[in-house]
Amino acid sequence: MENAKGRVFQYGDNVDTDVIIPARYLNSSDPAELAKHCMEDIDKDFVNRVQPGDIIVAHKNFGCGSSREHAPISIKAAGVSCVIAETFARIFYRNAINIGLPIIECPEASKEIRDGDTVEIDFSTGVITDVTTGKTYQGQAFPAFMQKIIDSEGLVNFINQKEA
Repeated sequence: MENAKGRVFQYGDNVDTDVIIPARYLNSSDPAELAKHCMEDIDKDFVNRVQPGDIIVAHKNFGCGSSREHAPISIKAAGVSCVIAETFARIFYRNAINIGLPIIECPEASKEIRDGDTVEIDFSTGVITDVTTGKTYQGQAFPAFMQKIIDSEGLVNFINQKEA
């Protein structure tokens, strides 16, 4: 996996799937269409400010709520390279890996990294560096098989590549 580096968008506890991608947009499964509405109910300027490679940092229970895959799809399609949180809702965690969106649990980073900071992530080691402050954090590194799923852009592509 390649490292990620980007500007941080900071959110708090219990960011649920309904604010990640509001239910009124679930009539589409097109990633580009979903990306246009990503985070709009919690941060209406997110889609206008997010740049490819940017990073979401949140606190506890990110992605709680419904089990829809639309939430991690909209985040990834908006250009976000990784989500860092203290904890993730279990179904969001699984859906994120299934669609190839890197996520890292790291309580210290989620509490200390601030909105607008520049952060770099080494996925092979789980080391998160806040370039703005110079502080480093040890996040949960992905096992090799999960790195392969993310490198393949998701579980379906990973399985199809293994069968080819």
